[in-house]
Amino acid sequence: MVDSASGEVKKVAVGGPKPSKKDKKAKGADAASSGPLEMQPPPDFLKTRLDLFDRLKKKYDDDIASRPREDINITLPDGSIKIGTSWVTTPGDIAKGLSNSLYKRSVVARLDGDKENLWDLDRPLEKSCKLELLNFDDEDGKKVFWHSSAHVLGEACERRFGCSLCIGPPIDDGFYYEMALPENAAVQQTDLPPLERIVGDIVKERQRFERLEMTKEELLDMFSYNKYKQYIISTKIPDGTSTTVYRNGPLIDLCRGPHVPDTGRIEAFAIMKNSSSYWLGSQENDSLQRIYGVSFPDKKKMAEHKKFLEEAAKRDHRKLGREQELFMFHELSPGSAFFLPHGTRIYNTLLDYIREQYHKRDYHEVITPNIFNAELWKMSGHWDYYKDDMFVMDLDKEKFGLKPMNCPAHFLMFAHSPKVYSQLPLRYGDFGALHRNEASGALSGLTRVRRFQQDDSHIFCRLDQVTSEITDLFDFLSEMYGMLGFTFKLHLSTRPEKFMGQIETWDKAEDMLKEALNVFASGPGGVSWALNEGDGAFYGPKIDIKIMDCLNREWQCATIQLDFMGPENFGLEYVTAEMPTTKKDEPAGEAAPAKAKDAEPTPAQEAGTGDGAAKRGRVIKPLSPGCARPVVIHRAMAGSIERFMGILIEHFAGKWPFWLSPRQVMVIPVGMGFMSYAQEVKEILRKEKIFVDIDTSGNTLPKKIRSAQLAQYNFTFVVGDEEMKSRQVNVRFRDDTSTQDRGKPVPLDEVIEKLRKLATDRGMYNPFPSVKQASGEAAK
Repeated sequence: MVDSASGEVKKVAVGGPKPSKKDKKAKGADAASSGPLEMQPPPDFLKTRLDLFDRLKKKYDDDIASRPREDINITLPDGSIKIGTSWVTTPGDIAKGLSNSLYKRSVVARLDGDKENLWDLDRPLEKSCKLELLNFDDEDGKKVFWHSSAHVLGEACERRFGCSLCIGPPIDDGFYYEMALPENAAVQQTDLPPLERIVGDIVKERQRFERLEMTKEELLDMFSYNKYKQYIISTKIPDGTSTTVYRNGPLIDLCRGPHVPDTGRIEAFAIMKNSSSYWLGSQENDSLQRIYGVSFPDKKKMAEHKKFLEEAAKRDHRKLGREQELFMFHELSPGSAFFLPHGTRIYNTLLDYIREQYHKRDYHEVITPNIFNAELWKMSGHWDYYKDDMFVMDLDKEKFGLKPMNCPAHFLMFAHSPKVYSQLPLRYGDFGALHRNEASGALSGLTRVRRFQQDDSHIFCRLDQVTSEITDLFDFLSEMYGMLGFTFKLHLSTRPEKFMGQIETWDKAEDMLKEALNVFASGPGGVSWALNEGDGAFYGPKIDIKIMDCLNREWQCATIQLDFMGPENFGLEYVTAEMPTTKKDEPAGEAAPAKAKDAEPTPAQEAGTGDGAAKRGRVIKPLSPGCARPVVIHRAMAGSIERFMGILIEHFAGKWPFWLSPRQVMVIPVGMGFMSYAQEVKEILRKEKIFVDIDTSGNTLPKKIRSAQLAQYNFTFVVGDEEMKSRQVNVRFRDDTSTQDRGKPVPLDEVIEKLRKLATDRGMYNPFPSVKQASGEAAK
C-alpha cells in the first residue's frame, strides 16, 4: 500500500469511459445479492503474484543469511543495554525477554528516537540503536495498527471482488482502502457483512506480515495486472532504485511499512461505511470505490469507540445546525454556508468578542479587496504552491484570483506609506471573505468549506519584539480557549522540504519560536510543546495549536507563523532609530514593483535554497539606507469562523452559554390575559440586546416550558397574575433541573441586572441561585 500518492498528481486518465451511476448500482446490487462469499476460482493474479514473491523472498532471505553477524548494543528507554546480534535479534526478541505481555501489547518499534524510523517487531536489527516499544495508545503505534488493518481489508476485498487495489492509508479515525471493482461495479451495503466475515477468518489465521525489498522493474512485473499500482510505481519510484512490499496471506501490496507481527493482533474490526471517490482525488480520473474501517487490539476499546461515535453523532454540527436552524447549504453554491438568522447571531457574537480583544490588545481592523491580479500571488510566492487551490479567472487578458488568504494584501497596505521604528508593532486584523477551491469530496458541513472568514491578523514588528508579541498571543489564546472550556496542545512545525529563503534565516526563526514556547511552558498556566519536523509553511516555521473539546477530540484552529520571506518579497522596510534626520522625508517603504522582472537582483540577494525559490528566480529589493526589514507574525485564534462555529456546536452540543446563545429567553404567559405583560417584558429585554421570544401557541403551560427547554433557551420566564402585578418573572434556568418547578418570582429589575452581568462575564453559571433556594423552601 502506498499512502502518499493522492493529491500530488492531478488529471491523470487511466481508464476508459466511466459508467453511469445507475449502471454501477445495478451491477453492484446483483453481485452482492447472490454468489459465494469469495470469488471462485480466485483471481489469476493472486497465484502469479505469490509465485514471484516466493522466488524473490528466498533470494532475499539467502542474502540476509550471508550478512556478517556482530554484537550490537540495544539501549532501552530506562538506559539499560541489551546485547544482541546484528541481522538476528529483533525488537520482538527484546520485548519477549522482558515479558511476553510486553510483546503482545507492543505494536511496533521506534529506533534512535526518530519518528520516521519505525521498525517491524519481527524484523532483525542491523546495528546498535536506541529502542522504544510502542503500543496502540502511542500515536505512531495506532497508525501502524490501522495501516496493518487496511491491508487485512485489502485482502478481503481482493478475495471477494477480484478488485484492483489503489491506496489505503490510516486516517484520524481508522483507515480506508480505495479500489476499482471489475466492470466498474460499486460496493453495496450487502457486501459489508461478507467482507467482515472474511476479515474474521484472516484474523483467526494469524497471517504473518512479511517484508521484501524489490526493484522498480520487479515491482512493475509483479503488479502488471493493476494499472493504478503501475502508475504509482512509474511516477513515485526513481529508476534504478528499490522499495518494499508486504505480504499477509495471499495479499502482497506495495508498502513502506512497518506492520504488526501478524493479523491475530487485530481482535476487533468493523467496517464503518463505503463511498465512491476519484483516482488521485480528481474528477477527471476514474471513479473508484472506498471502504472505511476501524480496528482495535481488544473488544473493550471497540465498545468504547462505538459509544464515543454515538455521542459524537448526537453532537454532529450538521444535525444540530439543521435542528436549531443555524445554517444551510444549497447545491447552487456548494461549499458555501448560508447562515440563517439564529446562526448569524452566534457568528456575529464571536466576531464581536474577537473585536473586543483586538481593542484590548491594540489591533487595527482593516478591509481589503477580494480579487487580485495573479502578479500579487507570484510576488508573495503563493502562486507556485497554491494556485490549484484558488478560484482563478481571466479578466482583461490577465489572470486574477479570489484571495485564499489576507497576508499579501496586508503587505501592500504596510508598504503604502513610510513606517518608522516607533510605529511598530503594527497589528492588522481582517475578517474579509476568503475562498479556497476545495475538492467537492472533501467538503464537510462547516468544518470544510470553500467560502469562509478568518480572524486573520498580521503583526509587523521589529526583531527584538518577536518574543513579547508571541507571549501576548499565548495570553490571547489562553484567555479565549479557557473561557470556552477548551484545553490545547502546542506543536512547533519546522522547515518543510519545499521552502523559500535561506536555511540560516529559517534556523533563526525556529530558534525564536522555541524560545517563546519554552518561556510559555515554564510559566504559570503554561503548556508543554512538541516538535513537528518538516510541517512548516513554505515561507516560515509555525506554531500549530490543537484544541481539545469535551469529547477529547483534537481540532486544528489557531496558528502562529513567523515570516521573514514576505517582507523581503514585497520590499517592506521601516526607518530605524539610527536613520539620519536628513533623510526623514524620503520614503522608507513603498509597494513592491508590479512586475518582479523589472528588478535586478544581485547573486547574494537570490535565495535559491528552496525548490520554489530557485524556480522563480526570487528577487529581494535592497533596503534603503538606515532602514530594516520588519518581521511578520501571521496569527489566527479561531481560524476559520465557520469551522470554529462547527466545533463549538459540537463542543456545547447545541446548549449555548448565555452570552453566545441565539435563543436566550423565552417568555411564557400562563394565559392570553397576560400577553400584554409578556410583550412588555420582551421589549425591555430587547433594549438590553437580549434575544427573546414569546410563546403565543395554544399549548398547555407544561408543554410550552418543555418546548423552550428542547429549543435550548437559556431561561424561561413564566408570567401570570402575580408576576404582572408585582412586575416580576418566574425564572427557570435550562441547565439547573432544580429550577424547573415554580419558585419565588424575581423582580424584573433584578433580572435585567443579573442577565447583564452574566453576558458581560460571559459566564456559564446560574445568576439566580435564590430561585433554587426558594424552590427548596417551598418543598418544605
